Amino acid sequence: MTLQTIWSGTISFSLVAIPVQLVKAVETGRVSFRMLHSKDYSPLVRRMLCPEDDTIVPPDEIIRGYEIGPGKYIVITDEELESVSPERSRTIEIIEFIDMKEVDAIYYDHPYYLVPSKGGEKAYRLLVEVMRRTNKAGLAKFVLGEREYLVAVKSTEEGLALITLHYSEEILSDKDILPKDDKVEAEEKNRMKKIIKEMITDFDPEKYADGRRKKIVDLLKKKMKEKALVEAPEVEEVEGAGPADLVAALKESMRRVKKNR
Repeated sequence: MTLQTIWSGTISFSLVAIPVQLVKAVETGRVSFRMLHSKDYSPLVRRMLCPEDDTIVPPDEIIRGYEIGPGKYIVITDEELESVSPERSRTIEIIEFIDMKEVDAIYYDHPYYLVPSKGGEKAYRLLVEVMRRTNKAGLAKFVLGEREYLVAVKSTEEGLALITLHYSEEILSDKDILPKDDKVEAEEKNRMKKIIKEMITDFDPEKYADGRRKKIVDLLKKKMKEKALVEAPEVEEVEGAGPADLVAALKESMRRVKKNR
């Protein structure tokens, strides 16, 4: 498997510093489709449309606004947003060690692998072994992209994983949505315990698969064998046309602003 490095730097705590790389731990199995025009199979693109005058808005006229009420916004410039953005992390600096059993799974966000960079293999293996034996995980603040994450560094069977965690203010309370405590008869409780006990087994992820995805992939393979393919016409790029999506629009806008400084 070819490593696709997302970030490289060091893990550090006290006087320890280990060079590492951050790589993907999950490849989503989602099958994505492009939206096509039924008449000629041209791929459809998104444009920034102003509903007031029904025109496409060019990138240099697009700005950010935070909605505080119907039709009311606070305008934020690229410079203002950049001024409050954290600097990219060069180090995953562990601030404390915790027992991961104390972290409710609802706080888990996204997993990655941490692999040793050249020269850090020995210290990396030592850290993996110590963390595995103590069953502890390191907590750190880590900036990836433009966002500062709370992360947990924990041992796996062979190495280290980094898990981004949700902040406490992101977790919605279940206090008002769950049913109130009702008295449960002892007989009902014992029957429920018996059913659960009979169904207890070891977790084996290999037993489970995304059935719908498999059916979609099989359907696509079948249609490919039947040569049920369509081709989109070649379209020349129209000068001045808006970019395909909002991300591209914002990047293009920032590029022009920097160019004109």
